[in-house]
Amino acid sequence: MTPTEIRHKLHQQIDQLPLDLLLLAADFLDFLKFKRTKASDSTEALAQFSRPTADSDEPILTGSTGADLLQFSGTWQGDDFEQCLQSVYETRSPAQF
Repeated sequence: MTPTEIRHKLHQQIDQLPLDLLLLAADFLDFLKFKRTKASDSTEALAQFSRPTADSDEPILTGSTGADLLQFSGTWQGDDFEQCLQSVYETRSPAQF
């Protein structure tokens, strides 16, 4: 397939996606671009992304590292923390190293 044919096929598939899968596809494409940039020059790649804020309603698209989650520490909102924590304990599987 030529690049033009591949783009046309992708456009057709994207036009048929429901919103939840469209957001997932956009996130995946951002990840691919980030991964390529990071592989060529990791310092420049990190500088391209501004530090996301937990207050934003927009999805946070980053390189998916543990450091990306630190901004949310201590920011639990709601009254169901204990229920959510219990759900984690009941559903998590043992770590395998």
